Amino acid sequence: MRNVNLPLPVLVLGAVLCLLSGYLLGVLLGPDGPDRTVGTVESYDQRGQQLCLSGDSVEGHEAAEDGVLCGTWQKAQGSRRPRVGDDFRFVTSTEPGPGGEDRVVIFGEVD
Repeated sequence: MRNVNLPLPVLVLGAVLCLLSGYLLGVLLGPDGPDRTVGTVESYDQRGQQLCLSGDSVEGHEAAEDGVLCGTWQKAQGSRRPRVGDDFRFVTSTEPGPGGEDRVVIFGEVD
């Protein structure tokens, strides 16, 4: 058996192609990120952080009732308070609430 020595540029090119193909496979075959959707603010109760949204993208949500999705808004510091009629970009999550029923948590901000 003989040792085979590759020139450094060929070795670097091979490593780059290997990393690039791994990245592309991960992007194409990997899991999708959360779907960010936009709804219209129907109501917002500042005391309980209860936010209700409506719109085409909300109607298909599993927790929506009569085309309106209500939940607890988890806001980032400095987020603008939503007003009725504002467009609101959001993602949702469900978590167990008190009493064993699931509660909807809305993460997002005024668009």
